[in-house]
Amino acid sequence: MNFKDKVAVVTGAGGTLCSVIAYEIASLGAKVVLVGRTAEKLEKVKEKIDAIGGDCMIYPCDVTDKTAIAQLAQTVKEKYGLCDFLINGAGGNNAKAMPTLTKFDKRELDGTLPEGERGIYDIDMDAFESVLNINTMGTVIPTLEFAKQMAQKGGGAVVNFASMNSYCPLTRCFSYAMSKAAIANLTQSFAAYFAPANIRVNAIAPGFMVNERSKNYLGTVEDGLTARGQAVIDHTPAGRFGEAYDLVGCAKWLLDCDASGFVTGITVPVDGGFLTLGGV
Repeated sequence: MNFKDKVAVVTGAGGTLCSVIAYEIASLGAKVVLVGRTAEKLEKVKEKIDAIGGDCMIYPCDVTDKTAIAQLAQTVKEKYGLCDFLINGAGGNNAKAMPTLTKFDKRELDGTLPEGERGIYDIDMDAFESVLNINTMGTVIPTLEFAKQMAQKGGGAVVNFASMNSYCPLTRCFSYAMSKAAIANLTQSFAAYFAPANIRVNAIAPGFMVNERSKNYLGTVEDGLTARGQAVIDHTPAGRFGEAYDLVGCAKWLLDCDASGFVTGITVPVDGGFLTLGGV
């Protein structure tokens, strides 16, 4: 009953993880607004929700665009009423912002690295900045906009997406790790600030999850792992990668005002135990 007729905005709703969360809370009776950059991906999620009799709408936009998010908030208010739940799932990484090297090589300084190798001085700084922007401002801007509605309504819940990189940066993921560490800190800051408005702000930190992108650089347990993928599995006591449904229970708990009404400002690892091993 804590989801029935509640208004939930889900950014990154066309992606593997948040599409499943959006579907699950729609199945519990929430009115779900699917937000993402690509209308085609959002339409596929909407079709699944429509098939179970759920109530949802799509809204393609850039979550780093303040004007677009303000227009989104007005549209949500006009169609469904004031927002109860916000899931900030939009974000990502960019290979151009990542070196291929895992540690400094003096050949970076004189440009003599082998062809195809890229050090930290060779990465695309525009791509680096874009990763910071989508992961940080893409969370800040929607939160500030929809917190207005939650405050007007008397309360609400925000769930951000952090990462294993929030705790310890993985090799080569400089901009991504930096931004996800910021999400954990931002979650605490916003939780404290919005507590008087009865708005709870928490985050989920997924471990290594299965999606099309991860298959390219990690492989799969079933079809074969890359060296990096094997290192991840060796470091994960559960012995597998996570699936989108592994996040659903945590997301629903953090949104449910009865189940977690006294919980705010935390980041919950959903990682198969990845953080329990020190690597030695």
